[in-house]
Amino acid sequence: MSFITNHPINKRWPASDPSKLQLYSFPTPNGVKVSIALEEMGIPYEPHLVTLSDSDVKSPEFLALNPNNKIPAIIDPETETALFESGAILLYLSEKSEKFGGNTPPEKALITQWLMFQMGGLGPMFGQLGYFSKFAGAQIEDPRPRQRYVDEGKRLLAVLEAELSTRDWIAGEYSIADMAIAPWLRALDFYGVKDTLGWENHPALIAYLERFLARPAVQVGLNVPDRDG
Repeated sequence: MSFITNHPINKRWPASDPSKLQLYSFPTPNGVKVSIALEEMGIPYEPHLVTLSDSDVKSPEFLALNPNNKIPAIIDPETETALFESGAILLYLSEKSEKFGGNTPPEKALITQWLMFQMGGLGPMFGQLGYFSKFAGAQIEDPRPRQRYVDEGKRLLAVLEAELSTRDWIAGEYSIADMAIAPWLRALDFYGVKDTLGWENHPALIAYLERFLARPAVQVGLNVPDRDG
């Protein structure tokens, strides 16, 4: 038996080709970071659709791979690596492929800095803004929780607008930091908060997102795994 076929997750999401990297994900902003990276890096992989329902992410099979019950997660048979957390996966894939992660210690540090900016700020704040704007939190009468994330969202957009007004990509060359940041900017439309945050007042971000979405690998990765598959 191989490293993958011997893993508990293979009982629920069996690998058709155990020699390939296995991706367990759903096309959310965090999920598509990894599928986009795999497409950009040209790493052969096999995607598995793991829905956000408890029956999937809290199943014993998935918890055996990610005890934090969140997508995405991967298994790489080449190195016998099982990994969760999208930022950690992006760093791993950039090291594996030697692409999009920087070539010198200063470049690597700068890219990691902006990746951490997304992981610690952009993703959590925008996710909470979505909760208080579109989902159950929108029913809360107290305006203060939502306003907290509106204000923080505006602040984070201002940070990115200033940085991207002088360059095409956040860390100089296109990198895994862009693969992490841009999907969360795209999510503002899904959450219905672009007008609330004054998106149209950020020309550099608008152009940045358009550049990102025009990349062929991005266009493929945004739809992996196929949510209808």
